[in-house]
Amino acid sequence: MKKRVVVLLLALTLSQQVCVPLVSAEEPEEVTFVLDWTPNTNHVGIYVAQEKGFFEEAGLSVSIVQPPDDGAEVLVASGKAQFGVSFQDSMLPAIVGEDAMPITACAAVLQHNTSGIISRAGEGMDHPAGLEGKKYATWELPVELATLQQVVEDDGGDFSAVELIPSTVTDEVSALESHQVDAIWIFYGWAGVACELAGLDTDYFSFMDINPVFDYYTPVLITNTDWAAENPDTAKAFLEAARKGYEYSLENPDEAAEILLEAAPELDPDLVKKSLEYLGPQFIADAPSWGYIDAERWNAFYSWITEKGLIEEEIPQDAGFTNDYLQ
Repeated sequence: MKKRVVVLLLALTLSQQVCVPLVSAEEPEEVTFVLDWTPNTNHVGIYVAQEKGFFEEAGLSVSIVQPPDDGAEVLVASGKAQFGVSFQDSMLPAIVGEDAMPITACAAVLQHNTSGIISRAGEGMDHPAGLEGKKYATWELPVELATLQQVVEDDGGDFSAVELIPSTVTDEVSALESHQVDAIWIFYGWAGVACELAGLDTDYFSFMDINPVFDYYTPVLITNTDWAAENPDTAKAFLEAARKGYEYSLENPDEAAEILLEAAPELDPDLVKKSLEYLGPQFIADAPSWGYIDAERWNAFYSWITEKGLIEEEIPQDAGFTNDYLQ
């Protein structure tokens, strides 16, 4: 009996010791995340991770900020933000050459390129060569124009016959309805869905469906290369929490939409919900897990950039991305 009492007292003592709270817990590590634009469904996993406490569970205190005029890349490269949103095509000038910045793509937000050309239905622009003699709203970017030229000429069209109009488009629906332009490069998960909701009949072709080389990664999460190398555990913790946020959004799209709308109440609820229905399957798609970047696809697009002479510097294999911080 005496032995039993001793054992019980020992067990009680140990349980009391285990339940004693830590006197001083470590402060959460502060991380700044910069958007590429105003909040939209590309960012939903980050807002969900914030709201559901995934960042907090990872020991992080995350601030989500708007980008400066010169873009998220500059803020991340400067070290004022540790993570941000960019795109494989637009980040290229920042990762090669004398003006290269210390930024690296560390996760794919979407697994496939959801961009293409939208136009009014029934006017012959459902394929690239149909753009001949039509007004296309251009940002006048070398990669943009080279992409369009490639698909038009591969379709047997004359790219010089496409009327290039400097883009002032802020609302794709009104721009098409008013005949301000005939064709616009869009990301279907936002602008295409907006046209659907507006009841505008459209034609659309996707770049990746025409040529696999255009199935590049857009958008991606980027990190400061030097910071991540010095703080690998923090980088991994951030991306693991982000993964949980995007997977939660995929499994709970209605709740995820409400979380995004609470953070950005200026957004159209119908657009957010329908956009998330479209984009959700692309958070993982055919990849082994959220965030994974396939080296072959990444390199294929940059090889095309080189072949077209769009950049003077040689682009090394696997330049500008890593999967090292994904769990």
